[in-house]
Amino acid sequence: MDFYYMPGSSGCRTVQMVAKAVGVELNKKLLNTMEGEQLKPEFVKLNPQHTIPTLVDNGFAIWESRAIAVYLVEKYAKDDSLFPKDPKKQAVVNQRLYFDMGTLNDAFAKYYYPLFRTGQPGSDEDFKKIETAFGFLNTFLEGHDYVAGDNLTVADIAILALVSTFDIIEFDFSKYSNVVRWYANAKKVTPGWDENWEVLFLLSSDRHHTISVPEMDLYYYPVVSACRNVLMVAKALGLELNKKLVNTLEGEQMNPEFIKINPQHTIPTLVDNGFTLWESRAIAIYLVEKYGKDDSLYPKDPKIQAVINQRLYFDHSNMYGSLAAYFFKAFLTGKLGSEEDYKKSTDTFEFLNSFLEGQEYLAADHLTLADIAILSNVANFDALGFDISKYPNVARWYANAKKVTPGWDENWAGALELKKMLDKKLNASQ
Repeated sequence: MDFYYMPGSSGCRTVQMVAKAVGVELNKKLLNTMEGEQLKPEFVKLNPQHTIPTLVDNGFAIWESRAIAVYLVEKYAKDDSLFPKDPKKQAVVNQRLYFDMGTLNDAFAKYYYPLFRTGQPGSDEDFKKIETAFGFLNTFLEGHDYVAGDNLTVADIAILALVSTFDIIEFDFSKYSNVVRWYANAKKVTPGWDENWEVLFLLSSDRHHTISVPEMDLYYYPVVSACRNVLMVAKALGLELNKKLVNTLEGEQMNPEFIKINPQHTIPTLVDNGFTLWESRAIAIYLVEKYGKDDSLYPKDPKIQAVINQRLYFDHSNMYGSLAAYFFKAFLTGKLGSEEDYKKSTDTFEFLNSFLEGQEYLAADHLTLADIAILSNVANFDALGFDISKYPNVARWYANAKKVTPGWDENWAGALELKKMLDKKLNASQ
């Protein structure tokens, strides 16, 4: 069994402890999500949701730690003690597993994960959610040694993995006496506890250190595909942008304070610690070259880079150009463009279809800036009702790009908002 994991993840440590409990040996394959390794095409083929942990058992791939834990018990355990077959007992275990995911883990993420993006934890309200979650857990354990019955189950193991994470980062749960009592016992009786704690201890030397996040302002408007291109690239690089809305339909780009920043008064515009840059594709390249942990999105190989550049210019002149020629005329005239304008779009998609013949990606054998830029515009065409299915290579590429590109959901939301605005303009002119 291949086990794709990252040791800092409580979900991964849950699976490792359950595997230890049922006597299963895992072939551990490290996947550094902080470096974006989960987005590599070979892993996305295994798990299109590109999450860890992921287990591959003789060709059967399964992800989500709690689902993996139950699978291991039901297939390999000598008895059902970790996940009872009795419907009532099993129901309580399941309830606790969902509590672990939806309440306890969610509270942890909302308060502590912002440290990686901003250098600061979540709000006081977020911290109260942690206290509320521990209050619930304390109630569950009133008069009980285990969280879901009278013996150790996968519910204890899952919650133990997360509570030990709270422990190592020095969250004080001493006032939750039932949790303290349960935790002391769970550490003694859970197989694999020592490895779980050793991993946390090794990682704990950095627990007071936060990632240095550059101060970057992005002047943007979410309906603009170029702005969404930059947002997706930033997402892929793990960068947090300080987004500043500039409504170009209201003429806000003509405000004197913005013109001082960008005399061409265009969006997106990036200001990185005093360095100002505009034009989305130039911004995307800058972000990769300055902040990328590797060059996968914009490889240094001259030939690959040349193809990416060609695709980026094609995106600017053909993709966006044809989109604007036909659809965006409605913002000026209340009507869509001419048949000749529409043909520019169909011709553009014919070109794009030919680029993708026999290719999964536009410029290399993996996701690059070319895919992300063109994805932002293809999403607009899709939202506005352009029939992409007529171009099979584009349709295939588009289906995959939506899955593997970080920030896709925000991109699609912007495209849908564009559609609403365009429909409103067309309806007003009728």
